[in-house]
Parts: sequence; structure tokens; C-alpha cells
Amino acid sequence: MSDQPENSQFQTRLPFYFALTLIVGLFLGQQLPRTAAHLREAQQSTASSQSVLDEMLRYIQARYVDTVNIEQLQSQAIQQLLHQLDPHTVYISPEEAKLAEEDMSGGFEGIGVEFIMLDDTIQIVTPIKGGPSEQAGIQAGDKIVTIDGANVAGVKIEQGAIFKKLRGPKGSQVVLGIQRGRAAGLQEFSISRDRIPLNSVETAYVLSEKVGYIKINRFTANTHAEFMEALRDLVENHRISDLVLDLRGNPGGYLEEATNMLSQFFPEDKLLVYTEGRTDRRQEYKSTGRARFSIRNVAVLIDEGSASASEIVAGAIQDHDRGWVIGRRSFGKGLVQEEYPLSNQGKLRLTVARYFTPSGRSIQRSYQNEASYDLEEERRFESGELTGNGAIQLADSTPYYTGMGRVVFAGGGITPDLFIPLDTSFFNTQFNVLATQLPAFVSRWLEQHGKQAFPSDASSFVQQYQVEDEMILELANYALKGGAVQRSQLEQSKNELKLRLKARLARQLFDQNTEYLVLHAQDSAIQKALEVIQQGTPLVKR
Repeated sequence: MSDQPENSQFQTRLPFYFALTLIVGLFLGQQLPRTAAHLREAQQSTASSQSVLDEMLRYIQARYVDTVNIEQLQSQAIQQLLHQLDPHTVYISPEEAKLAEEDMSGGFEGIGVEFIMLDDTIQIVTPIKGGPSEQAGIQAGDKIVTIDGANVAGVKIEQGAIFKKLRGPKGSQVVLGIQRGRAAGLQEFSISRDRIPLNSVETAYVLSEKVGYIKINRFTANTHAEFMEALRDLVENHRISDLVLDLRGNPGGYLEEATNMLSQFFPEDKLLVYTEGRTDRRQEYKSTGRARFSIRNVAVLIDEGSASASEIVAGAIQDHDRGWVIGRRSFGKGLVQEEYPLSNQGKLRLTVARYFTPSGRSIQRSYQNEASYDLEEERRFESGELTGNGAIQLADSTPYYTGMGRVVFAGGGITPDLFIPLDTSFFNTQFNVLATQLPAFVSRWLEQHGKQAFPSDASSFVQQYQVEDEMILELANYALKGGAVQRSQLEQSKNELKLRLKARLARQLFDQNTEYLVLHAQDSAIQKALEVIQQGTPLVKR
């Protein structure tokens, strides 16, 4: 990501318990447009009850025996209040609201770099293509030593402080003191901040003859437009007729962006999803019939991190037998949120309805036991569901039927048509340490050894370059900081580490698409998608 710590797709192959930490902080809901009528109704209903809480806080502030932090007390009261509702109704602080708005609007204003912290120093992974840093001459591997004259190297600066220094209003200037390679002294770069896009279409390329691939990491306000542009390029310039749509790890976002995208795959007036709540009447979302491109076969990839709008897409494809859903059971988030502004510039994200797939399924997991809800993915792992060693434990055994009469189920996520187990063959305690240190190791290795040992073009790198055993041992020594290397564990995880090292090198030497080309060569879900698309294997009744 840009102007913040780099967050590559190595995470999609990390062990399950690492992936959990990635999912927790993400936006797991989709928002409907908030109308003026909705806002007035909400304000009127809260006016009378609001005064009691305000009165109590005023009495406490004026007369309580000890000094109290009223803002902290108010925040705790809000959290306790929302704790009685569902897990996705939340209070968003003003600071969090600003970041969420940037994320879902598809961009922010800054200098446009991806970076990591390496030995308390900010190191550039890559400048964003076409962004202000690239135009100013910033290069991959550069180290930021000063920002506007203030030292930021070796001082244990917090990431939040880095964001504030690098981001700023469009047109404002920031001066970076850059250490480049082994050159003596610093080079100064004056950079004019600009609007930096946060693309939700992470990558798009040709997998094989006639088969395209598009990965979407979340559904933002720009997702449909980004998707159609990526699809246009694949169809018009590469003549693809089939598509693999990767929604693994996609936590959701705007419902309308998902339904607009789905219209590309269906004729006019097909029901895609509907929503309904206590005060919200049933609202149906149907295909528009404005499909610009002819796509024959579709395979949708999902996993335990696919939630909300991702599940809407997978559910519509599955219920209408439009294509294959491949992977592992999705997150199970079928609640709809609206956002309401608060007087402190924060927001209330309030659940107002449930959504239902075309067959009538509600896929929301039970949230009556919050502790169990938060540990659902861990339970799936321990039960063997994720690895294929245990059966899927569905909360609702009521059968629903697709257009072809296949049985599908509600409650607990979208169950794929074709299951791909989580590969745990390389899991061990040493691997976990090595995987987290791998990005920093690659940056350090390239700094010390340069790029001369690698093919000069991406295609040759992907096809010819192989990571040597010596580099794996170097990684282990670097990550363990001179500690004992467990040779048996290193041998167990060697092939996976080689794959990740090669992919990381591809990202830093070339670009993100090349990274994916490396990873996907050994991605079992993608290989299964290619198999069923190319063979035209029919969807079978379960």
C-alpha cells in the first residue's frame, strides 16, 4: 500500500493464524446510501433518549469526587452499549473515520511510495507508478533519512507519525533526505504531494490462452470502474473469453459496486441479492443488462477471509449456476450497515438489514456468542475444515436450490462447489519467524548483492530463475539473528520459502504482476480453476 508499510500478497499464503490478524482490522461490511430521510428519522428517534446520558456525564464532570476523563468515559459507555448489538455495529472515532474514508474512496493525498521499516529506517520498496515520488526520481531501495529536515532514521519513529509526515494536502511540498546505496551524503528530493489511488483491482493479467485473471482486494467506490477497465484490456488486447475472479481475503465493501460488477455476467433483470430489515423493506438488486463484454466461463475464488460483498458475488454466481465457486467456505457476514455522522466527526456504523442470495439464503453466522464468533476461523482450523480433515459444520441444514436444482445451504458463509484445502505441510514455528522477516531480508540482500545475478526481464525471471539453498540458509540466519537454525524445520518449509523468496524478489525487481505470476504457478486454487474452465466440466448436483 502507499505511504504506509508495504503489505504484499505473501500474506494470502501465510499460515492461518497469521491471516487472522489481517482480517480483524478490515472493513467487514457493505454500506447502502444513507438518504436524508433516513438521517432525519434516526436523529428524531435519538433526541429524547440522548439527554439522559448527557445529563449523567455532566453531573459526573461537575461533581464526581475524583478527576475523570469524560471523553474516555463516554467512549467506554459507547463501546459497552454497542457490545449488546451485533459484532459489525461499531463506533468509528474521527481519526479512524478519516482513514476509512480514504480507504473506501479509493485514494489519499501523499507522495506515493510503498515502504517497509528496516532496522529503524524507512526503506522504499517501490514508488507508485506515475506518482509524485517516481516523477521526482525516488527509486526502489532508497532510504528516507530525513523528512523536512527532521531525522527519521534510527529513532524508532512510529508508523502513524510517518503517515502524518508523508501525507498531506495535494500540492503541498515535502523534502526528503535520501540515502542511496553506498553513496556518501544525502540526496535531497522536493516532492509535491498529489492524489494517490488505492486500487481495489490489485492485478489483472492473462493466465493462459483465452483465460484472464482479476484479483479484487476490496469493494471501494471505484471497484466497478476499475474492474471494467481491467476486463476491457483483457478482452480487447488479449482476446480472453473466460475469467478467474479472485476474491480470496476480500473483506467486502460497497454493495452497489458488487452488484454493478455482477451485471457483467448476467442478462437483464436477474436477481443478484436482496436486503431486508426491521425498518427496511425488501430491496432487490437486479442485473442491468449492460454487459459490455462476452465472458463465457467464470470461476470465483474464495476463502475464509472472503466476506460481505465478496459473498454477494460468490452467492449470485453459485445460485444462478453461472460458474464455479472454488476454495474454502467464506467468512459468513450477511449484515448490511449504514453510516451516520456524529457531532465529534466520528461515525456510527449501524447494522440495518440482512442480505439474502437469490435462492433466499442468509449466510450470516450466529453472533449470539461473541467469543465464539471472534474465534470462528480458529475453530475451523482446529476442526480440520480448512485442511480437509474435518467436515464443514453448518449452522443451518435447511436446503436451498440453485437454478439447476443443486442443493446449497445458508448460515455460515458460502460453501464452494470445489474445495481447495489449506496447505499446512510447511507450517512450523521456525517458518513463522522466517516468513515475517522475509521482506526485510530481500531488501537487505538486494542492497548488499545488487541485481546483477538476475535475468533482466520479468518473463525470463519467472521462467528461469531458481532460488538456491544457500539463500534459504541466509534467510534463516538473518531472521533468527544468529540463533540456532532447526535444520529439520528448514527442510520441511524449504520449498514454500523458495517460492516466497522468488515472488518477493519479483516484486522488488519488477512489479506486483510478476510477483503474482510466480505465486500462481503453484497456486492449487488457480490450477483447479484453469482445469474446470479449460475442460468445461459441468457443475454437478451435490
